[in-house]
Amino acid sequence: MANLQERRDKNGKLISYSIRVHRGRGADGKQLKPWTATFEVSPTWKEESARKKAEAFAATFEKECREGTTSDSRRRFDEYCDYVIDLKENRGAKHKTIASYRDLTKRIYPEIGHLKLKDIRADDLNRLYTKLSKTTVKSTIAKSVADLPAILKEKHLTRAGIAKSTGLSESTVSAAVRGDTCSVKTAQKIADALNLRFEKTFLVVNENHTLSAKTVTEYHRLISTVLRQAVKDGLIPFNVAANAEPPKVTQKEVESLQSADLPAILAALEREPLKWRVITHLLLITGCRRGEIVGLRWPDVDFKGNQLRISNNVLYASDIGVYQDTPKTEDSVRLVAVPQATIKLLEDWQTVQKADAKKKGELFKNPDQLLFTQENGSPMHPDSVTSWLDRFAKRNNLPHIYPHKFRHTMASMLIYNKVDVVSVSKRLGHSKVSTTTDIYSHVLKEADRQNAEILESVFLKRA
Repeated sequence: MANLQERRDKNGKLISYSIRVHRGRGADGKQLKPWTATFEVSPTWKEESARKKAEAFAATFEKECREGTTSDSRRRFDEYCDYVIDLKENRGAKHKTIASYRDLTKRIYPEIGHLKLKDIRADDLNRLYTKLSKTTVKSTIAKSVADLPAILKEKHLTRAGIAKSTGLSESTVSAAVRGDTCSVKTAQKIADALNLRFEKTFLVVNENHTLSAKTVTEYHRLISTVLRQAVKDGLIPFNVAANAEPPKVTQKEVESLQSADLPAILAALEREPLKWRVITHLLLITGCRRGEIVGLRWPDVDFKGNQLRISNNVLYASDIGVYQDTPKTEDSVRLVAVPQATIKLLEDWQTVQKADAKKKGELFKNPDQLLFTQENGSPMHPDSVTSWLDRFAKRNNLPHIYPHKFRHTMASMLIYNKVDVVSVSKRLGHSKVSTTTDIYSHVLKEADRQNAEILESVFLKRA
């Protein structure tokens, strides 16, 4: 039976009842914390009436506790947030999403983690967002200043060998060797493995910046997600995050290549290895995300139907390294039509890959039949595509190029050439057409100006 305890103010007036319901012992034999609740007493009630109402409330509360339908009004935000993240993970949320959530809690918990769900107010969240906006993030990174490829060649060492001796992933070593930034810890391991002095091999750079409005909005979205679940669970009556005001994110106009840039890019590609020619070609023609391109498998290629099935995605997370997953959303699993020239390139690349695999024998293992792999057949690090394009552009005096720029270019070209936005949205794998229209609003406006000119020539043309 529930236990009721009176609470009175300093003048002896009854103000509430503390209710406790015994839970027994756990599997380890230890006493479990009781279920608790507070019943507030109205100042207008007589004590006898208040007692009866409290007993009725306690009886209902105890019944809900026994049936597992009660809501604990004392739940703290941090413990409930952990529960929601675990719930999302168990329901199949992407690993990248879960890892991002857990990283966000590192700054959320010190500020509002101790607050009870029922006590959180919009102003608590606004103060948090203001503080986050002023937060200075300090990062220390390292970048090679020595010719590491030449040093490896001189010492008869391989990236794979360095990775094995240091415990680093091959993709991490390859990135550092080609000049990408890395952590100081990673740089130290590589320098030690090469028997080189760290300060002669790597330059340490300290960077400071404040959190962007977009990043602060990510914190707001997580908090809102948690409180929305709390409403569903009956812990709070409404989501106070809806009344908070995170910083406004300004939608930047996407960068795309100009028509005049493409001939120079395509000409420069002809001088590059076939693998990178094919990857870059696919980025431009399909508009796929980089992870979707390096995640393509040969069974996904319909050589006769001239189309690709996008159903695999290669990603990287700091806790597990390179891994494969399904694309970003359900709508991202799609068929993308490609021209015959693309099919011919893929046929040529398949021939080259098969010959290379036969030559390497057991040293090349590609069980997932990926189109693009590392030297040993392992999945590529998605960052390697970005790094290669950056070096390719600098080598050939081309405009700055990155994978998503090709995606934006394809979408912009299609919209500008009167392809309906629904078809473009499906090709991009967006869940909603509104996502496409939001991202490419500037292109749609330009296309609409052309529509106005067409209408003028049709309806207002004088004889």
